[in-house]
Amino acid sequence: MADSAGAIWRKSTRSGNGGNCVEVATNLLDRGNAVLVRDSKDPQGGNLAVTARSWTAFTAAVRDGTLSL
Repeated sequence: MADSAGAIWRKSTRSGNGGNCVEVATNLLDRGNAVLVRDSKDPQGGNLAVTARSWTAFTAAVRDGTLSL
């Protein structure tokens, strides 16, 4: 689990109220080049740290339909 002290978490504006959401924190990129991801239903359950490059590739693939969710 990455250090999330100071993380500002946000959900997608496309998230519904179904509870099946992830939250991301991008404000800590200067502290290790990491984007943090966590389950919105269990915010104390830990988080996943991915590189900014990986996060950008993932979101681009979702956006252009290469990766279907």
